[in-house]
Amino acid sequence: MHQISVPDLQVLLQLDPLIFMVDVREEEEHEQYNIGGINIPLGEIMQQAAIIPKSTKVIFYCKRGIRSAIAIQRLEEKFGYTNLLNLQGGTEEWKRMNRESGEGPI
Repeated sequence: MHQISVPDLQVLLQLDPLIFMVDVREEEEHEQYNIGGINIPLGEIMQQAAIIPKSTKVIFYCKRGIRSAIAIQRLEEKFGYTNLLNLQGGTEEWKRMNRESGEGPI
């Protein structure tokens, strides 16, 4: 599985702020704190796969990177996706890195 670090994602977002991102946490978690993108909870990912593009990089994230890794694995196995990246450490790592740098969420 391909992964992307928080610093690499931050650079990517500066180059292309419209990058496609998917938060696989539950809706309540997404509403409390998110770093952008759409919210498709892990339990709904297979039913909503058609809205996830295959022609551009797609960043998946969750709290720590576990649920997003599961989502990517399922989509790759069932639908043949090859363009999905998992955010290492998820929103927890994003928060930690931004506390250290003094920046907030996007």
